[in-house]
Amino acid sequence: MAKAIHSMIRVLDEARSVAFYDVAFGLKIADRLDFPTFTLVYLSNAETGFELELTVNKDRTVPYDLGDGYGHLAVSVEDVTAEHARFEAEGLHPRKLVDFAPAGEVIARFFFVADPDGYQIEVLQRGGRYL
Repeated sequence: MAKAIHSMIRVLDEARSVAFYDVAFGLKIADRLDFPTFTLVYLSNAETGFELELTVNKDRTVPYDLGDGYGHLAVSVEDVTAEHARFEAEGLHPRKLVDFAPAGEVIARFFFVADPDGYQIEVLQRGGRYL
């Protein structure tokens, strides 16, 4: 069986992205590999072995076009209501908190937030039907 170990996104400003993921999700730099034309920054926390890889292309000066095919990353938290309030207090601009009930029964509670490059991150209440 395969084990997911990381997901990679391209970011324009390393410091800005590292700061966002630290404040938002407590992700810290686990490893950083610097090459002549690009840098790879691996972020993680104690909750999981899964890492987020930030790729910083050194010659890039304009934001990336995420196109129309990008979905989102997702994380789970113990108290999504408290996290939503914390994100607001931190100035991270979370979207509204949603009770997802497509057939009348709430099966998930979540909100979305965009990182500095526009990537969408879903923050879900841990313990829901799909977590």
